[in-house]
This record gives sequence, structure tokens and C-alpha cells, in this order.
Amino acid sequence: MAIIKRRGLLALLLCVCILPVWPARYASAKEKRTENADSRGQAAMDLELYARGAVLMDGDSGRILYGKNASEALPMASTTKIMTCILALEQGGGEKQVCTVSAAAASQPQVKLGLTKGDTFYLGDLLYSLMLESHNDTAVCIAENVGGSVEDFAAMMNRKAEELGCADTYYITPNGLDAEDENGAHRTTAAELARVMRYCITQSPMAERFLEITRTDAYTFTNVKGTRSYSCVNHNAFLHMMEGALSGKTGFTGNAGYCYVGAVKQGEKLLIAALLACGWPNNKHYKWEDMRKLTEYGFSAYEKKKIGSEPLDLAPVPVENGKEPAVAAEAEVRPFSLLLRPGEQVVRTVTVRKTLKAPVSAGAQIGTVTYSLDGEVLASYPVVTAGACERTDFLFCLKRVTEEFLRVCPS
Repeated sequence: MAIIKRRGLLALLLCVCILPVWPARYASAKEKRTENADSRGQAAMDLELYARGAVLMDGDSGRILYGKNASEALPMASTTKIMTCILALEQGGGEKQVCTVSAAAASQPQVKLGLTKGDTFYLGDLLYSLMLESHNDTAVCIAENVGGSVEDFAAMMNRKAEELGCADTYYITPNGLDAEDENGAHRTTAAELARVMRYCITQSPMAERFLEITRTDAYTFTNVKGTRSYSCVNHNAFLHMMEGALSGKTGFTGNAGYCYVGAVKQGEKLLIAALLACGWPNNKHYKWEDMRKLTEYGFSAYEKKKIGSEPLDLAPVPVENGKEPAVAAEAEVRPFSLLLRPGEQVVRTVTVRKTLKAPVSAGAQIGTVTYSLDGEVLASYPVVTAGACERTDFLFCLKRVTEEFLRVCPS
């Protein structure tokens, strides 16, 4: 009997030891929840997101409203193609540019349009294939014809990412397939993926065209010769899941899992959400659940406020040894909008020098007007002199006496 009990206890201990061993990427949502804090100090587990990396961004200001592992670099699969698309629109030869298919483009793995070596297409048509169906062969064809080669186009992508302040984003391919080189893996962070999407839909000179392409439900086109016809259907299901859905891009690879970046606008509120490593097969729906949780949280918890419209009363600044006792100060504050939770306060700080020494030139910076939230500077504007002030020294007096003498006693 004692032997049986000991064997039973041993079996129980063995089970306890074995149970935690389970592939992390197939863990349940509850197991994936972490205590990572978002940018406002709220625990990321509050929303119980499936995604390993997630961000909710105010699309107008770029402020992160909520984050879970927001700065962790992860593979991003076909969400890469938002950068491919915006670069093609901005730096390509126009949508009527003829793109010739190479052997490398034609040999890309699924998902693919089915391009054949030597065939030709208009760039504008290929952008629908890229963004609606997420075709990998199309992405390479675009990269080669816009950038000269995949490598050169990737360099263009990385330069643009750097311009946008994306320090932890690295592009190797234009289609987002898993890749790695001497500089590491093809990767981004949830925060930087949201930043790229914000650029695509609000800041790029081609933002309206990007939105038009990514919002299209279906598109049909032919090759340049007109001998073959192709049809594309938009696979971004979120466009029809929530009121105000503007744009988005799905993605999946074995390393990246399901990924998504999208934008939603309701009233005056524009939200951008980015999700990385949001489940693996057969959990395709996780990303839609996370998107709904994030955006509903943003719309319900935040209100849009106008900042910087209050009057700014700046006192004249005394001038030592000046022709005038003081000079006026002014600041050109440009009001901006911000999403805020109840109780959040934007602090305005005005810093101006107490005294100035003559001579003082007009437009000289003598202080700053700063708007900050929780210690983070949101905007800063220079305080400058509204006029000049000469110095009243011996040379100034001699000059004034000479001018007066010449006025009274002209030659």
C-alpha cells in the first residue's frame, strides 16, 4: 500500500513538472497576459490582449495611449507592405510606370499573383495586388522596378524608417517574409509599426492615395499587353467590422504569427492600433478581438481636447543699458489637439529670461513655452523679442549728438 502511494505521489510530481512545458506561441490568452505597463501606467493585462506586442496610438498627435511590450522588436510579416506601398507611391515613376517581372519576383512563394518572367504591368495596378491580396511576387516586382533591386529598395525602406524616428525597425524584404542577415532579423516594434501607419495615412504627400487603395473592396486589372486579366479582393476584414475603419494591413509568417496594423476614425478621434505575434493557426480571429478591444477602449476612455488656444500674456522684459527700459516678448503658439483621459492635465510652462542686456535684436529667442503631460514634452515654442533695443553707451550718445547736430546745422 505504501509503495502504491509513493508511486502515485511520484506520478503527480512528474505531471506538475511536465505541464508547464508547452510552446509559448500556442499558449492561451490567459497565459500570455503580462504585467507590462502602458504609457499611462495602466497594466497591459487589463485589456487581456492576445498579442505579444501591441500599441494604441492617437493618430493625430502620435501619442501612445496604450502599450503592451510596445518597444519589443518582433517580426512583422506582411504589415511590411505598408512601407513598400507608400515608398512606391512617393518615389516610383508614377502609377503608369511599367514594371517588368524578373525571375526572382516570379519565384516568390505563396501568397502570389502568379507573375511570369518578362511580363509587364503598371505600377498602380500592382499596388492593389500588394495591399488587397498581399501578393509576395508583386512586392518583389515593385521593389526591383522602383529601387533597382530588392537590396536597394530595402535600403530606401530603412532610410524612410530612420526619417520617421524608427530606431528598432529593420527591413530586409519588401514583402515581409521571414529573413535575417548580418544586421539581424527583419523586424519592427508595435510602437514603430503604428508610427509608420500614421505617416502613411496622415503625413505622407500620398496619404489620400494610400487610403484609397487600401480601402478598395475589389479591383480588376490586366498586364500592359492586355492579354491576361487579374482580380483582387481585399482581405482586410476589419474594414467591415467597425464603424469608421479607414485602413489596415494583415500579415502572417511562421515566425511572426498573425500581425495587423489598422486605423479607425469616429467623430474627431483617429486611432491607430498595431499588433504583433497575435496568435498562430488556428487562432486567426485573435487579431480582430484585440483590435476591437483596443479601439473600443480608446473611443470610450479618451476625449479630444484642444491645447494651446488659451491666451498667452507675456510681460515686457527689462533691458539693462537700453535705449528703452524693456522690450516686448511674443510667442507663436500653434494650438493642437490631443486625446486625454478624464483627470489628465496638460501643463503649460512659460520660461522667459528675467532681464536682457542691450543691444537686443528683434526676434531673438529669450525663452520657451512648453506643453507637457506626465513629464513628457508634447510641444515647445520659442519666446522671442518683438522689437530691437539699442545700447545707451558712450558711442550711442555720441552718435545721437552727432545726428542732432547735423540736423540743426546742415552742411
